[in-house]
Amino acid sequence: MPTYKSLIFLLTIGLMPVGSATADVTKSDQKQAIMAAMKIATIKKMYQQDADDQGLSNPAVLRQYANADLQAAMKLEQDYFDKNQTSCNIDYDVLWDSQDPDYTQDKKFSMTEQGLVQVSLAQGSDIYYELSCDANDKRAGCQVADVILDDDGKTLRKHLLETCR
Repeated sequence: MPTYKSLIFLLTIGLMPVGSATADVTKSDQKQAIMAAMKIATIKKMYQQDADDQGLSNPAVLRQYANADLQAAMKLEQDYFDKNQTSCNIDYDVLWDSQDPDYTQDKKFSMTEQGLVQVSLAQGSDIYYELSCDANDKRAGCQVADVILDDDGKTLRKHLLETCR
């Protein structure tokens, strides 16, 4: 029986908070929560704008929310189209994972452990967004750095850079 009591004592001590370490973790957790909220708010706003415009925004909604690197890759796609009169882009709307999007479908927004924003669409698709944010300027918000296209980790930016040259 003494082993059982010792185990309970050790578990209890292990669960007790330690002064300044708790403060650091709390501050870090708060910063992560703020960043997550900023990222999700950006993606929600992007989807709402695309739904309101029925995908007809010009420039495209994703381009409006993209950071400089993703915009550069998207420009390659436009330049390729202008030169060849054919697209090197993905053959579907990446926001909605569909060629004929249902802009009214329900969506669920969440964060993954990897810090990506996951959009779960009612049709059954999950879209993952990598965002870059300026933590020092909350008004600047976040921008889409990339869209993960498949389970193998292929991304929109990588696809455009490889295909549209």
